[in-house]
Amino acid sequence: MASALDRAKQWARSIKRDVIAIWLAAKDSRTPWTARILATCVAAYALSPIDLIPDFVPVLGYLDDLLIVPLGILAVVKLIPPPLMAELRAAATLVAAKPVSRVGLALVMLLWLLATIWLVAMFTNLL
Repeated sequence: MASALDRAKQWARSIKRDVIAIWLAAKDSRTPWTARILATCVAAYALSPIDLIPDFVPVLGYLDDLLIVPLGILAVVKLIPPPLMAELRAAATLVAAKPVSRVGLALVMLLWLLATIWLVAMFTNLL
């Protein structure tokens, strides 16, 4: 019987594979357009080198890793025909290096910049 740790490791490997598979789906013309749009957003966020909520923030820091990304992947997988998803998953296992999303990086940095500007504006209005 597999331990909880073994099941967690297997789940993490499947998430990594599916992130790469949806990254491939976003670029595949056979993917329905709604799935391509969502796949682009989820893959860009999941592959971004920085998180929207940094991991050092207690509890919330791992929220994106444990909830947001898996739920996004699940939504994309539901929109892609099963035979195509199986093909994309097989192709994802052959990808040697994990891709990095510069778009995701830029979007997260833009969100942080906007939040900083908003906080500075709020703080200066209080003084």
